[in-house]
Amino acid sequence: MATSDDRTPEAGAVPGAPPLGGPPSEPVPGKPAPAPTGRKTTRPRKDTGSSRVGNAWIALIIAAILGIILLIFIIQNSESADVEMLFWNFSLPLGVTILLSVIAGALVMALVGGVRIMQLRRAVHKK
Repeated sequence: MATSDDRTPEAGAVPGAPPLGGPPSEPVPGKPAPAPTGRKTTRPRKDTGSSRVGNAWIALIIAAILGIILLIFIIQNSESADVEMLFWNFSLPLGVTILLSVIAGALVMALVGGVRIMQLRRAVHKK
């Protein structure tokens, strides 16, 4: 009769070796605790959270993905569009025209935001 302690070895497992997952984090009731290995315990590792370099790599990957998507958009919208602005008349591919209009909108938004930031800094320094 097989008990819950009898386990069939996994493919590629070495007899007598600990399981691949390592020792369980919580002791199993009814089983003895593993014997100490005799090795010194090492210092706990520092928190390997985010760093500037890691964030820069993530931003670079996101920018590359967005660049590829933008390139595909421009290539797919290659029809010519006539643009008239004040006294200028020119013809550009539709994708480039839309891209330039988005860039112009972002610059206007940055200009308005920059003016507001300057107002807030001036107000803080007056106090």
